[in-house]
Amino acid sequence: MKLFGHRGAAGLVAENTLESIAEALRYNVDGIEIDVHCCKSGELMVIHDETLDRTTNGKGKVADYTLQQLQQFRTEEGFSIPTLQEVLDLINARCELNIELKGKGTALPTAKLVEEHIEKTSWNYDHFIISSFDHSQLFDVKKRTSEFKLGVLTEENITTALPVAKELEAFSIHPPISSLTEDEIAIAREQGYRVYVWTVNLPEFIDTSKSWNVDGIITDFPNFVV
Repeated sequence: MKLFGHRGAAGLVAENTLESIAEALRYNVDGIEIDVHCCKSGELMVIHDETLDRTTNGKGKVADYTLQQLQQFRTEEGFSIPTLQEVLDLINARCELNIELKGKGTALPTAKLVEEHIEKTSWNYDHFIISSFDHSQLFDVKKRTSEFKLGVLTEENITTALPVAKELEAFSIHPPISSLTEDEIAIAREQGYRVYVWTVNLPEFIDTSKSWNVDGIITDFPNFVV
């Protein structure tokens, strides 16, 4: 069972920051999950929300600020909002990267940046999963290239995600731990999909995921998973 650090190590260090990702890497995670939005000047910013208000001292939408402006904002701990390029440079192919397309219009810029990065570095397509709740963006990625592993995020259960996963020829389905059942995992696997579960933070849920042979879990606390 693979272990993905959720937004880095969100339960230990401010989410989606370089410092949080570095913390996750300390625990030899198999992968890291992050979220991306486009800013006004076009760069891909690693931040979960559409707005700055919850996680930084900024106000308003990420899309209304340029990179130079966003670089002035800080989390409560004093950390900055990183770009996707900075995250790629930090991880340096030491683990997989699950990029969630959170903001609108992030599919093609993300695919382009990652493709260019693969051409210049030791990364390869197997290092990446591109996921989203906005399944139309996954179709945008697929139209550009079939090289990426696509992950269908769902807030419901595996069964509801199967039709779009089939149409996408997706690699994986990402259901919430609250909807997980052993039978649904079996159905997904019979149809050839990996199952990556979010957000698994309680020890009993980790044990259950292991016993049901889940392919991977996404957790805020990579430190207590063994």
